[in-house]
Amino acid sequence: MVADLQAVTLSVIAGTLLAIIYSLRLLVLLERRMARIDENLLLITKRVILEEAKIEREETQIERALGLRSRKAGKKKRK
Repeated sequence: MVADLQAVTLSVIAGTLLAIIYSLRLLVLLERRMARIDENLLLITKRVILEEAKIEREETQIERALGLRSRKAGKKKRK
């Protein structure tokens, strides 16, 4: 009877340790997945920043071109 109680106690301890190990494994896998998600977010934000810079450059070129044309047209009208 004492041996049965010891076997049950050891089984409970072993099961608890296996559950802890399994949950730690899941935590490690989730941490890796989160790290990949963070890396992908960084890549996406870098792309967005580069695209915004490109759009702003094009916008300033267009504004300069329109500004020069409107100034030339304004000078011609004044004369």
